[in-house]
Amino acid sequence: MDPVARMRAMVNGYQVSHALSVAAWLGLSDLLADGPRTPAELAEAAGVHEPTLCRLLRALSTVGVYERQDDGGYALTELGATLRTDVPGSVAGWARLVGRASYAQAWAALADSVRTGENAFSLVHGTSVWEYRATRPLEQAIFDRAMTSLAGPVADAVARAYDFGRFGTVVDVGGGRGHQLAAILAVHPGVRGVLFDQPQTVAAVTSAERMRAVGGDFFAAVPEGGDAYLLKAVLHDWPDEECVAILRSCRRAMAPGGVVLIVEQVLDLAPDPVRTAFSDLNMLVAPGGQERELAEYGTLLSAAGFSLGRAVPTGTDVFVIEALPAQET
Repeated sequence: MDPVARMRAMVNGYQVSHALSVAAWLGLSDLLADGPRTPAELAEAAGVHEPTLCRLLRALSTVGVYERQDDGGYALTELGATLRTDVPGSVAGWARLVGRASYAQAWAALADSVRTGENAFSLVHGTSVWEYRATRPLEQAIFDRAMTSLAGPVADAVARAYDFGRFGTVVDVGGGRGHQLAAILAVHPGVRGVLFDQPQTVAAVTSAERMRAVGGDFFAAVPEGGDAYLLKAVLHDWPDEECVAILRSCRRAMAPGGVVLIVEQVLDLAPDPVRTAFSDLNMLVAPGGQERELAEYGTLLSAAGFSLGRAVPTGTDVFVIEALPAQET
């Protein structure tokens, strides 16, 4: 592809993204899971305008999401199957999130972030992404489902890559609906877990034999007495000052000999540098955080009373970074 054509394709990437989001909201891949269907059948099932749906299907077939049949119907491809809601590693939840107007408007203000250093979501909406979702249950639910859909493939890899079995109790701080903690408990049957997140998030979580759910604010305090405090995809949401505050909360609460385990992408170790670099921009746009290099995590840890330990690869985009109490190193 010549440079001009390649650049045009990159510039028009937002069109593909929004088309995929609409397909996810309509559930087209679920509707095609049992075999090809005509546009008329799909339009009736989805409750949409058939001629316009034909245009969407045609566009998505050109990028390999669906395949047009000789009779004018459409079939699901291997790529399109990732938008099914019932498959491991489903991308449907994430596709639905990125197409939301609130999210797209924030990305449209990226230039303002670059000029000011402020996060775009707050500039556009006049409030943080957390406060915005807290007062809009639908937006919170969409976000939670997106995080759940992304967590699946990574959760088991993290649980198997690191020796969580040496801990009595793992406290998953900011652990959402508990998918990562559940994976750890499944792989390491001797471990007990505490899931800690905002009250409205853990309200839908049922405590189990080896896991209890606790609501609260990790800036104020986290459950005490844990042997390991897990921060998965938490610190990248926040600027440095807030990261240090979260780490200090964990430091105050942990049992003697405890450890904090940070599960994040690392810019200078990234297996997929493109994905991690654009994740960094996404953190700027929405929550106002950032992806970091390993040395930058070391600086945060030092400020919070920790020393940097190992960065354990998981075979995915993320690493398990050990934070050891400084006086024990």
